[in-house]
Order: sequence, then structure tokens, then C-alpha cells
Amino acid sequence: MTDPSPSDVALELERLRGVVEAGFARIDGSLALLVQRSDQTDRQLADHEQRLDALERSRWPLPSILALVAVAGLALTLWQLANP
Repeated sequence: MTDPSPSDVALELERLRGVVEAGFARIDGSLALLVQRSDQTDRQLADHEQRLDALERSRWPLPSILALVAVAGLALTLWQLANP
């Protein structure tokens, strides 16, 4: 087996450096895409939280109104029974 010449070693190191740079660029692009998707998910989650809060706020008086209507109906029924 012969010793590789310095130019062969330099060429091989240059090729290896190119492969490593390409790999890092690909990983960097993948990470940027993941960060973008994470940001989109965070925005969607915040939007859903706001919409859910709005629905909960608009719904809270319904049980109270229902209870008042029931009490009024009971009072009206009792009044009609008491005054034939």
C-alpha cells in the first residue's frame, strides 16, 4: 500500500468539508422549518384559546336566565293556583 500524496489528502479533506457544509445547510433548513411550524402552532393555539374564552364568556348567562325563567314560571303557576 502506498502513502497518499499530500494533494490527495487535501482533495479528500476538501470533499469532506463540502459534504459537512452541505449536511449543516440541510440541517439548518430543517430546523428553520421546524421553528416556523412551531410559531404557526403557537399562533393557532393562542387563537383557539381566545375563541374558546369568547364562547365561554357569551355562554355564562344562559344558566342564570334559565333559572330566572323557571322561578318566574313557578311563581306564575302558584299565583294562578291561589287565585281561581
